[in-house]
Amino acid sequence: MAAALWKDKAPEFALKAYADGKEVKLSDLLKNNKAVVIEWFNPECPFVVRHHKEMPTFATLHKDFSGKGVAFVAINSGAKGLQGHGDEVNKKAIADWKIAYPVLNDETGAVGQAYGAKRTPELFIVTPDGKIAYHGAIDNDQANKKKAEEKVNHVRVALDEILKGTNVTTATTPAYGCSVKYGKK
Repeated sequence: MAAALWKDKAPEFALKAYADGKEVKLSDLLKNNKAVVIEWFNPECPFVVRHHKEMPTFATLHKDFSGKGVAFVAINSGAKGLQGHGDEVNKKAIADWKIAYPVLNDETGAVGQAYGAKRTPELFIVTPDGKIAYHGAIDNDQANKKKAEEKVNHVRVALDEILKGTNVTTATTPAYGCSVKYGKK
C-alpha cells in the first residue's frame, strides 16, 4: 500500500499494549477525542531515544495536549529477532522513559505497512472523521543542531491548528529516523 497522504482515511487498527496486554482500537480513541497522535516507535532507535530519553519531546506533547482531547499511542512494527522487538525491551523503555500512553505491538507489521510508515519516529495525526491531518517528522531538527528559536515541532503546530478548528498548514513533512524493522515478506 502506498504511503498515507494528507486527508487519507486512516487505516483502523486493533493492537495489544505492551504494558498491560489490553487491546487498543483507533476507532475507540477517535470516539472521545479531537485528535489521535500515532508515533511509530522503536526503543533502540537513536532518534526515538533522543525524543524520549534525552529530551522530553513526546512527554511534553502528551502533557500539554492530553487534557485537551488529544490521545496518544505509539506503535512498534518491529519483527521478531530485529532491533527494538520484544516485550522486555519495550516494557523497559516504557518504564524508564515514563511513557504515559499505550505502546502497541504490531510485530507482523500489518498496521505499519497499511500506514506506509517507514521511519521511527514517524508521526500521524488522525482527526475524529478518521482522516490523516498530519504525517511526517516530529520536528525540523534531524541533526539536533538547531537553536531553540529555529526549531519547529511540527506535531505541536498541527495540534494547535486542529484544536483551533483551522486547517493544518503543514500537513506533510519528510520523516527522519531509523527504518521500521519489518520482517521478510
